[in-house]
Amino acid sequence: MSCDLLPTDRPGPHYQGDVRDIIGDGWDLLIAHPPCTYLSVSGLHWNKRNPTRAALTEDALDFVRFLMDAPCPKIAIENPVSCVSSRIRKPDQIIQPYWFGADASKKTCLWLSGLKPLAVPDKTLWFPPRIVQDPRTGKRVERWANQTDSGQNRLGPSEDRWKVRSETYEGIAKAFAENWG
Repeated sequence: MSCDLLPTDRPGPHYQGDVRDIIGDGWDLLIAHPPCTYLSVSGLHWNKRNPTRAALTEDALDFVRFLMDAPCPKIAIENPVSCVSSRIRKPDQIIQPYWFGADASKKTCLWLSGLKPLAVPDKTLWFPPRIVQDPRTGKRVERWANQTDSGQNRLGPSEDRWKVRSETYEGIAKAFAENWG
């Protein structure tokens, strides 16, 4: 079953509401994707400019701790590179979408309890990058479809940018199911 404050975008059982309402219902596996807005390193620089954000980061860290302590024998928490690594603990594994067939680069951290790290496909199966000359350094570097030649995220500002950037890549979701399902 999926659980989110928002309606699901995919068919299947879905609880629309707070995970705290159902966390104690006897689940054997929890794969959590806590909101990264106030956790990811890409946004933490805003905390110094806006004290309200710093408090929201503390709330987000408390939520991650809650998920890590859930009454469930197998737990995976997924998030981009974030302050969870420095404020709670280092991730058990860091993966990339291109390892699992996506034309995308996005370092994704996994904090695991009761689970083994994902089996990583052989490099010959990884999605190949394009090779470009970095405009800042002049060096030849690897880039994927979600990146500009300088390595920035290609998505421009929009009302749903947060949602598009937070989607789990299909190959990673499949690896979760195959490894832990």
